[in-house]
Amino acid sequence: MNPLALHAGTPSAFAGERVAESPYDLAVPRDARRALAISWLLLGITALAASGLFSVLIVALRTPGLKDLLPGADFFRVALVAHVDLSVLVWFLAFAAMLWSLAGGVRAIAAGRAGLALAATGAAAMTLAPFVQRAQPVMANYVPVLDGSVFLAGLALFALGVLVAAARAMVVFTPVGARVTGEGALRIGLNASLVSAGLALYAFALSFAQIDRALDAVTYYELLFWGPGHVLQFTYTILTLVAWLWLASHLGARLPISPRVAAVLFAIALGAVLGTPFIYLSHPVASVEFMRLQTWLMRWGGGLAIVPLTAAVAWGLLRLPARDARTRPLHAALCASMALFAAGGLAGFSIAGPDVRVPAHYHGCIVGVTLAMMGLTYLLLPRFGFAAPSSRLAAWQPWLYGAGQLLHITGLVISGGYGVARKVAGAEQVLRSTPEVIGMGIMGLGGLVAIAGGLAFVVVVARALRRPA
Repeated sequence: MNPLALHAGTPSAFAGERVAESPYDLAVPRDARRALAISWLLLGITALAASGLFSVLIVALRTPGLKDLLPGADFFRVALVAHVDLSVLVWFLAFAAMLWSLAGGVRAIAAGRAGLALAATGAAAMTLAPFVQRAQPVMANYVPVLDGSVFLAGLALFALGVLVAAARAMVVFTPVGARVTGEGALRIGLNASLVSAGLALYAFALSFAQIDRALDAVTYYELLFWGPGHVLQFTYTILTLVAWLWLASHLGARLPISPRVAAVLFAIALGAVLGTPFIYLSHPVASVEFMRLQTWLMRWGGGLAIVPLTAAVAWGLLRLPARDARTRPLHAALCASMALFAAGGLAGFSIAGPDVRVPAHYHGCIVGVTLAMMGLTYLLLPRFGFAAPSSRLAAWQPWLYGAGQLLHITGLVISGGYGVARKVAGAEQVLRSTPEVIGMGIMGLGGLVAIAGGLAFVVVVARALRRPA
């Protein structure tokens, strides 16, 4: 059954829930789906908080003056693996599962809870693995791993939990209807992200079936996650575009784009992902052609939807009504998200080799996604029955986090221009010139500011969770 299909309209399952007057909005149910969604959100926020602790060590191990006082490169790589997987894979996919739970029907709720339990158990194992088992850190692109039984079992359990959540969402989806409204456009976007995530799991299965396990660990995991990792970037991007439309509409922006056009753009974004099976059928996973086609698909396919939707939201933000304490955090998160996403894209044009400009590129884009999800978290908390984040800290948190990350990637771009290598730290990070030291110093300062911004988000959410709406 295709969750993107348009069916005849059905009575709303959200009785008693007031839908916002803005054109792009999604009602929150008051039944078991809301509890399930809250649990997925808490899992994602917990993972994000844990990743922040690992990021403190990462920044310190790359910062001139501090890196010589701490353990060496192996410890840096172990911390980097845990940080990346918790702050990207677990946080993003848990947030996605939260949205899929909200958008779908109430049937098979037990399966949704089972998926959540599997994912939470897996995430806990991934978090504890660096402390309970010594394992080789493998810095594979997209999904770095610790090549040990505890971490890999946790990763498998988390992936299985997301698979269960995605499979359930595909079965119990809510029909959009013949007339595409703003809510319907968001549902189509969420369904597109759902299909994209399913294709990522399919790509993983194909890669797993083709790759010889006798390969060395670095080569094996790099090939294993290259294809599915590229597909997941589409999933994250589609979710970000959904969040931007939702936040902008809630802020009262008059967007120069109709729900039907937005739905078409989401379909175009998904259409680019549908090229993945053909790439797998055309070339072996280990071939140069396979990697080039995957890179080309991500570089050009995603922009077909990103550019017009970004332009529409940016235009709408030029003329907003006056903001109050409740909407300032949402506005800050939306603007910072779009700015960091754009900065990450621009940093990508500077890449000329395997230096730290590569992480500058993906840090900007990933942080853009994270900020969009932070803003949507602020929007949804009062609808989940908690207090609306309206403090000064909530209003400044996205700017603090975004400014820190902007400094972070600026420092990486400067240092990368002088050839500072990526994925190294401690004694391996040889800084030969003053500009390299300055660049990595800016990186370290920005990283510390960003960590403060990330911790501020956790504090704001924790305060909201303690107070009913």
